[in-house]
Amino acid sequence: MREWREAGNKFGLLSLYQRFEHLVLIILTALIAIIVAAAVWSLSLKVLFGLVLSGTLDPSDYAVFQAVFGMIFTVIIALEFKKSLLVGAERLDTVVQIRSVVMIALLAICRKVIILDLNETDAPHLVAFAAIIMALGVVYWLVRDRDRRQEPV
Repeated sequence: MREWREAGNKFGLLSLYQRFEHLVLIILTALIAIIVAAAVWSLSLKVLFGLVLSGTLDPSDYAVFQAVFGMIFTVIIALEFKKSLLVGAERLDTVVQIRSVVMIALLAICRKVIILDLNETDAPHLVAFAAIIMALGVVYWLVRDRDRRQEPV
C-alpha cells in the first residue's frame, strides 16, 4: 500500500506530458503482457499437443527445432520489449533506452538466424547477418560502456 502512495506522489510531480507518457507505457505494458501470455499459451499447446502427444517431436528434425525455437525467441523478444517499457516508466529522463532497443534488435536478428534455412540462404545474406550482429554488438558495448562511466560512484 505504501508503494502505491509513493507512486501516486511521484506521478503528481510529473508534467502533463510525462503523465501522458507514463499512461501510454502502462497501457502498452498491459497489452504486451496479454500478448506474451497468449503466445506462451499457444506455444505450450503446440508443443504439448502438436508435438509431444502426437509423437512428432523429433529434436533432431531441424524444421521442428527451427519452429519451436523461433516461437520461443518471439516470446523472449516480447518480454524484453515489455521490460524496456517498464524500465522507461521508472525513469524520468527518457522513455526508451538505447541499450534496450539494441538488445531487442540483437534478439530479433538471432531469432532470424536460428530459423534461417541454410540450404535456401546464399552467402551474401549470411555475411549481411554477421555484419548486422557485429555492428549491433559494438553499439551495445559502446552504450553499455558509456552508461557505466555515467553512473555515480
